[in-house]
Amino acid sequence: MADAAHIPDEAETRARWGAFAFTDENLAKAKTIIARYPEGRQRSAVMPLLDLAQRQVGAETQTQGWLPVPVIEYVAAMLDMPYIRAYEVASFYTMYNLAPVGRYHVQVCGTTPCLLRGSDDVMAACANKGLVKGKTTPDGLFTLTEVECMGNCANAPMVQINDDNFEDLDYDRTIGILEALAAGESPKPGTQIPGRHASEPEGGPTTLKQMVDANHDYRGEWG
Repeated sequence: MADAAHIPDEAETRARWGAFAFTDENLAKAKTIIARYPEGRQRSAVMPLLDLAQRQVGAETQTQGWLPVPVIEYVAAMLDMPYIRAYEVASFYTMYNLAPVGRYHVQVCGTTPCLLRGSDDVMAACANKGLVKGKTTPDGLFTLTEVECMGNCANAPMVQINDDNFEDLDYDRTIGILEALAAGESPKPGTQIPGRHASEPEGGPTTLKQMVDANHDYRGEWG
């Protein structure tokens, strides 16, 4: 795996990514995405195409992925739009990484609800496993970022790791998740409180119990 902690310069970036192109599979996906938009509005596909490109970079580097300048240029050219317009999108949304990240991008919510519910303990767990905010661990495994509200306030505190949310965390639960990922395991996303479903009250629902029980019996879990 490439060293995700290393920040390449422009020459290195162009040497590595200057010939970037979608794989056949991703090119087919890109064409399907572009076809969703009416004639003359194809540039609206820039967000999903940037995401697709980032995922391809991630697959090639065994990381969560990032968007080198030549990759953004490739997407912009595909949509016949100026590079700077695509870069504006990539630099505005935190879902896009403009520098290399690790295999697991640990994004800890530090907004008020998570802070009041113990996000400092989550950050302490990360620190005690060698993660430093804004940096990638020397082994390229983890990148730690503090982010703003991610919409899981009822299950605070939480982190997003790549595409998964882990909720109702404390120090020990966070340690467990990081250790499982480091060992190559796939910890269960969602709430980390045993027996809790989604954002139900701890101890189970207090209203509409029959409806809730019927959904659990039918689906096993909220879907």
